[in-house]
Amino acid sequence: MTAPHTPASVSPDRARIAGKPRLRRFRQASWDEELIFELGSPGERGVLVPAPDPSVPAAEVPAVLRRAEPPALPEMSQQQVLRHYLRLSQENLGADLNIDVGQGTCTMKYSPKVNDQFARDPRIAALHPLQDEDTVQGVLGIIHGLEQLLKEISGMDRVSLQPGAGSAAIYTNVAMIRAYFAARGELEQRDEIITTIFSHPSNAACAKTAGFKVITLHPDADGYPDIEALRAAAGPRTAALLITNPEDTGIYNPRIEEFVRIVHEAGGLCSYDQANANGILGITRARDAGFDLCHFNLHKTFSTPHACGGPAAGACAVTEELAPYLPRPTVEPDPGTGRYRLDDDRPESVGKMRPFHGVVPNLVRAYAWIMSLGAPGLRAAAETAVLNNNYLLHKVRQIPGVSVPYAAGRPRVEQVRYSWEKLHEDTGLHSEDLGLRAADFGTHYWTSHHPYVVPEPMTLEPTESYTRADLDEYAAILSEVAREAYEDPETVRTAPHRSTIHRVRPEALDDPAVWAVSWRAYRRKVLGEAER
Repeated sequence: MTAPHTPASVSPDRARIAGKPRLRRFRQASWDEELIFELGSPGERGVLVPAPDPSVPAAEVPAVLRRAEPPALPEMSQQQVLRHYLRLSQENLGADLNIDVGQGTCTMKYSPKVNDQFARDPRIAALHPLQDEDTVQGVLGIIHGLEQLLKEISGMDRVSLQPGAGSAAIYTNVAMIRAYFAARGELEQRDEIITTIFSHPSNAACAKTAGFKVITLHPDADGYPDIEALRAAAGPRTAALLITNPEDTGIYNPRIEEFVRIVHEAGGLCSYDQANANGILGITRARDAGFDLCHFNLHKTFSTPHACGGPAAGACAVTEELAPYLPRPTVEPDPGTGRYRLDDDRPESVGKMRPFHGVVPNLVRAYAWIMSLGAPGLRAAAETAVLNNNYLLHKVRQIPGVSVPYAAGRPRVEQVRYSWEKLHEDTGLHSEDLGLRAADFGTHYWTSHHPYVVPEPMTLEPTESYTRADLDEYAAILSEVAREAYEDPETVRTAPHRSTIHRVRPEALDDPAVWAVSWRAYRRKVLGEAER
């Protein structure tokens, strides 16, 4: 390929942004900011805490829980605190700053800021989980109302909002499957769970964690989970099928009802991982396909923030037959009084999946998002997400070096797992190199798809939040990075050059001796200080 002619008086960077779609002259702020424990000095204060009211009795703290000395917290002024966190915020590429379509399968969409106002309202934020239920009728009403909405969206009979994340919701469903077969005296016999290689990896992980043997189905020649492999796997040892549809390839399995029927005929249950539900809202429902359980990621499909991996929120939905095993307590309405109560008297429940009642601020945001859109709006969001995805697919498919494995020539639902295998063969560069070079243009993508069943993968999920201009810009960035890979591979190999992120040495990830997950461990392992 040959670079376009550039007038001598115009820099190459400037020339690239002169046309449409343009590439940004991005250069991220870099502050070399210290850790907060390294800032401040003894005696500095940001807030002068008033002395306790002598009329308030001191709390009875057991002696075993009392500190021998005060915690070594940073001592800083308000200005230092403000400056520290503003600097850190400028070193971040969050969903509110860049075209965030490259967090493969994470469904990064816009979270309306008005919903943050609801979650921060003192009538929500100042609640204590141990308050008497008579004093929290409003938030119990929101939890019950959100459960009713998710019942309608999934077609299921009951919902629990207690899980703190999507993986926690999957584990909750597996726990209910285990309790169901234990109650029937079949748990010892039914010790296998079937999943697919392009379902969310947490399905296999949660099944294994719960003590089941995992059987994984691979795709057939058309990219669908192999139905003949399912027929061979299903039998008297099958406890359940855990499956994501559409899978992380963006391919929707049109034989899903037949999959459910095969497992049911073998005596197993079927659990629908709805982490990829963003393209099918209002179009198809788990219950209508025959499933017994499903789960949603509220921090994905229903727009609550991911917040850098937490706090998320999960929702489990089940048929009436599995409702006795839901986490406790459940929120129950009293038709006579119009009030709500917490029901902890559920002897067959799998117990608590997290303390108290779930991630309430995110439940409020999800409730507000669904209510603001209504049923027509949910369907419009899904249809727009699918349209955006297939528009971006059309643009990316034209970039040299990229391919779209499986289901050749057919549209995808809400995401696509692409492959840079050809570009890797031509240049020696890896998909991770290209994702890091994209950071120099103010965006990025990541490759979280180990093991690489699709060679050199890149998964893009545009959602309904992004405009055509956003998608054009993102495709132009990928096209530019691919051009550089062929013409100037060293620039890509050593990227990023204009970002605060850097390359992570993967060998450290497998060496607990260098992990420092606390300030105390950092001082000992990195600074070489002796343990006090």
